[in-house]
Amino acid sequence: MTLAEETAAAAQEVVERMTAQGLRLATAESTVGGLIGHALTDVHGASRVFPGGITAYANPPKQALLGVPAATLEAHGSVSAETALAMAHGVRAAFGADLAVAETGMASALPPERANPERPAGLYYIALVAEGFERAERRMFPGDREETKQRAAAAALRLVLDYLDATEG
Repeated sequence: MTLAEETAAAAQEVVERMTAQGLRLATAESTVGGLIGHALTDVHGASRVFPGGITAYANPPKQALLGVPAATLEAHGSVSAETALAMAHGVRAAFGADLAVAETGMASALPPERANPERPAGLYYIALVAEGFERAERRMFPGDREETKQRAAAAALRLVLDYLDATEG
């Protein structure tokens, strides 16, 4: 199965399961640039569970649209668990969704003069929030820019499925 097929299969399952439970999911995307929302909207019936998402690649829209505090960005950086959680909380509130998933990461290496060993290529933080629940994961994905983005999008959808597994009665 290709990375794109893996992402599509996860999106299909998210839409089916959330439809059955009457839940809604919003997305806050940075590095993947809308791949999560794209995968969801490729599924027939996604409008029942996906009211929308926000792609905020730079820090100013993360602050203005998602409510990420400047202090969080200053203290932890844009690629951090704290920022991913703030993005998820912000998009959940913006869309009134039951769940929100967010990602932020480093798709490829920075030029040597800007390189940061604490934030290597392939590093992503993926967060999920719901009522009374929040979780952020640090993930490292191998591959080039496109591969790491696809892997991060698929991992975000799997995090939603893990949450659904844990909460189904």
